[in-house]
Amino acid sequence: MLDPELTTAGSTGSAVGYARRSPTVVAVGLVRACRPKQWTKNVLLFFGLIFALKLTNLALDQRAIYGFVVFCAASSGIYLLNDLSDVEKDRQHPKKRNRPLASGLIRPVEAVALAVLLLSAAFIASFVLGPVFCALTVGYVGLMSLYTTHLKNVVLIDLFVLAAGFVIRAAAGAVVVGVPISPWLYVCTILASLFLALGKRRNELLLLSGGAGQHRRILEEYSLPFLDQMIVIVTSATVMAYSLYTFSADNLPRDHSMMLTIPFVLYGIFRYLYLMHQRDGGGSPEEALLTDRPLLVCVIAWLATAVAVLYAARLTLP
Repeated sequence: MLDPELTTAGSTGSAVGYARRSPTVVAVGLVRACRPKQWTKNVLLFFGLIFALKLTNLALDQRAIYGFVVFCAASSGIYLLNDLSDVEKDRQHPKKRNRPLASGLIRPVEAVALAVLLLSAAFIASFVLGPVFCALTVGYVGLMSLYTTHLKNVVLIDLFVLAAGFVIRAAAGAVVVGVPISPWLYVCTILASLFLALGKRRNELLLLSGGAGQHRRILEEYSLPFLDQMIVIVTSATVMAYSLYTFSADNLPRDHSMMLTIPFVLYGIFRYLYLMHQRDGGGSPEEALLTDRPLLVCVIAWLATAVAVLYAARLTLP
């Protein structure tokens, strides 16, 4: 909803008044515009540390945290630029119209200033963490910028770009702590992220119904049967790839105890599919993770079991 101190001119909200905004209102709006909920995606930067059995190395823990903060800043800067690009369309969206820029909670110039600040800080900090990590950060920002301006309107490519964002995060997490990048990391990450991207598109199509194409042109290229068919393919591939990883990867226990985590992956996928087919489409992935308790418990249980298996095996080594 619009802040009570703000006024909107016109029935579509295309003109917004900013009179009598307090500093607190502006600060809250800027924080919301950074989309802190989306930072959950950057937890991927810790996976290299976890699965390389480096969690007890405090120096590497610190570097992983720094890398996480860098990607939080970079992704928030991109979200601000994306909201600036889509502000008029967002005002026609049943949920996005409540975003700070679309609702008039913050001015475009304030969003631009914060985006420049966040991206500049991310680039400087990433350079300090190493040239390869810096290259991945710049590559992520560049790719997401292209997505904002062009690629989000190219059918299928939009999905692969979203998936590539997750892969870059995972690779950056391995690079920042100096561990090898496993091919299984690439395969499982890209399949899981395609699954999430397809779920996001399905949610948008269901939520906007007949007006989907007016809000985002690319949605005219998709249909629920087409998305459901791709979801079936990607879901099957994800389950198979992860299952193969649990007993084929070189760095896992030889007793195949990592297979104990497969049920958690299956339940997590099935739970999200269940949410996806509810009346509201299940919401975006980050909202589902933060608001659906069974899904959140499943993710935590999967991670705890994986860590327990990996470190138990390490302790039993001669």
